[in-house]
Amino acid sequence: MAIISKKKIPFSISDGLRTYLRDYDREVPTNISYTDLKRADNSFAVLDRNGRDTLWETMLYPPSELADIHLSLRTIYAYLKADGDLNVTSHLAIDRVDLCTYGNTMPFRVRVVNMVNDNFDYFYVKNADASRIYGLELEDILSPNQVSYLTSGPTLIEEHIVGIPGDMFLENRLSDPDLNPIRLCKEFVKFNERCFVRLLGDMHSSNFVVDVTPDFEEMYYRIRAIDFDQQCYEGKKSVYMPQYFRQNNALIELGVRYMTPESVRQYQVEERAQIAGRIRIEHARLTNLLNLMRRETLSSPERIAQLSHELNQHYRSNRFANCQTMGEVLEESLSWLVAVH
Repeated sequence: MAIISKKKIPFSISDGLRTYLRDYDREVPTNISYTDLKRADNSFAVLDRNGRDTLWETMLYPPSELADIHLSLRTIYAYLKADGDLNVTSHLAIDRVDLCTYGNTMPFRVRVVNMVNDNFDYFYVKNADASRIYGLELEDILSPNQVSYLTSGPTLIEEHIVGIPGDMFLENRLSDPDLNPIRLCKEFVKFNERCFVRLLGDMHSSNFVVDVTPDFEEMYYRIRAIDFDQQCYEGKKSVYMPQYFRQNNALIELGVRYMTPESVRQYQVEERAQIAGRIRIEHARLTNLLNLMRRETLSSPERIAQLSHELNQHYRSNRFANCQTMGEVLEESLSWLVAVH
């Protein structure tokens, strides 16, 4: 079973990482920060359709500041979606700003509404944490998913990742008559492999979503991480393998019923080969990122030593023995992958 040791320590953005973010157009100027959004007069609970408290609160801002706040948030949305072209915001309105009252990071969720057709979208405003930024960047490079995010000083802005929350999917959708269990289990195997190879931890069902797409005959599934705080942090190997979280047991039990060891092995090899291909395609960008991560403090020496030891045991190798930082551990993990593919 995978267990997170303690509350994760946030890490500030280093000068080197800030330069990287500017070089790749991730850093943008904004007139509002995470701290600014905390200056609300009042708030009220957000309830779900059944009247239950969602543990989010809608923030109420002073009327004298509301117009400026909404303008700044629409500007952020323009940067996130249209490279800063404010023309796309003329028909948009900020419907509400919600604060998450549980978890470690307490993000703000901003709901943007198209006033012409009532379509809506979300984005999130958070305190910037270097671990999360590295996690987002690695997701964009190494996974089949593109991720849109921006930084502005100490503030992190993330797009909304569409999908059914994993815990809700496991609770309500596994009995769906249209469920294709083999395709779902195949995707979980691939997701497990992606997380382990790139050392993204804490992927229990509350930290991923399931994107369901109807195919011409069946349903297609994509499991996507939505929480990147535990990138290269914990020392236990099992934390980086979603299969060991008890919250994901329903998927494991489904896999035992519908998958053979040969199929599991096939999907693992397929995913590793695809990751190796992405590494080769994005070689320059990934090299720049890993050069930074090798010099960063992203965890404690004890966790680095523990993970290096456990990975040496896992791969029956000694290649992780000299790793002094989590960036070096990750680089060895990816180098091994490329070497065998």
